[in-house]
Amino acid sequence: MKRFAHSGLHLMANLHEVDPGLTLMTRVDHCQHFCRKVVSDAGLTIVGESFYGFGQGQGVTGALVLAESHLTIHTWPESRYVTLDVFVCNYQEDNSDKASRVFEAVIAAFSPGHVDRFEVQRA
Repeated sequence: MKRFAHSGLHLMANLHEVDPGLTLMTRVDHCQHFCRKVVSDAGLTIVGESFYGFGQGQGVTGALVLAESHLTIHTWPESRYVTLDVFVCNYQEDNSDKASRVFEAVIAAFSPGHVDRFEVQRA
């Protein structure tokens, strides 16, 4: 298959058996700050964002819109469950390593007991 300049790597994960007491699970400010940091540390560019906390002890949903594409995260502390989605386009350079760094950093921070991983090469 021919690789186009706008191709990219799409990484998704379902994180199971996550400690519901983690602040990343319930504190929108902690989750948002953490996501910003891992994206910035990877050298990706944030161009927009939206995070929402569902209330005291409840889950968080958030999205960072990147010049290179996006990061989304959704937490369910009551189910000890997190979904993660990282997609990067490779328009001017191959950003696959950066996507993998973000993806692995988020997974490590939640320290799940079990992870279902999905990877799609987009073209």
